[in-house]
Amino acid sequence: MVGVPVVESGDASLWWDQEGEGEPPLLLIQGLGYTADMWHHVLPALAASRRVIRFDNRGVGRSSVPEPPWTVEQLADDAIAVLDAAGGGPAHVFGVSMGGLIAQEVALRHPDRVSSLILGCTHPGGREAARMDPDAAAMLMDREPKTAREAIDASLPFIYASTTAQSAIDQDVEVRLRHPLRGKAYWGQLDAMRRHRGTFDRLGEIRVPALVLHGDADRLVQPANATVIADAIPDAALVWLPGASHVFWTDQPDATVRAVDDFLAS
Repeated sequence: MVGVPVVESGDASLWWDQEGEGEPPLLLIQGLGYTADMWHHVLPALAASRRVIRFDNRGVGRSSVPEPPWTVEQLADDAIAVLDAAGGGPAHVFGVSMGGLIAQEVALRHPDRVSSLILGCTHPGGREAARMDPDAAAMLMDREPKTAREAIDASLPFIYASTTAQSAIDQDVEVRLRHPLRGKAYWGQLDAMRRHRGTFDRLGEIRVPALVLHGDADRLVQPANATVIADAIPDAALVWLPGASHVFWTDQPDATVRAVDDFLAS
């Protein structure tokens, strides 16, 4: 283990960490405004049988906040910089939400660095993406004036299932408040996604095994996006998590780990 590792990627300094053993590693990429700590419900189980690398995207947590604008392509190259710092070579890449869009660009821009691809609760961007629910879109755009806690509370109905234990949600809120999200970082990441040209017309170029994971009760990223992506990537597998919402790894951590383990074992 490396103590408090940081890697430079262009104009960004990125915090990263790793645990577990085994090659190739599993590289985890989180979503809009989330730090790497948001994997806490599934990280121990995922790292039980492999090396797992996680990092804070530029702008959040322990990583620096370069001056925007940023691009999804930059965020993908950031992920490769982390992988290089962790020893190089190819990795299984697991991205969720915005991290799933980043993971798509990692696979398209750096195909030799991706052993397999897992895309969770995400979309292809661009015009082919299934449109967001208007209420969810309004929530994402309505950030001011709000405290960090108020912004988090406004998001909760859109990202958790009604059956999710309140204690699990409370743990996530505590994790998110540990490194309060800065406004410049939020808009920098959101604008990068909004300006992205999309991946749909390039997904057919992906030649590694791919798994698409999505909760069928997701209120933030429409579940229809999972079908769009799975149909566009050759031989991609699509696994639904019945009753799970957007943060499915908190809603159903055991099912999430089982789906990832089964896919990587195959």
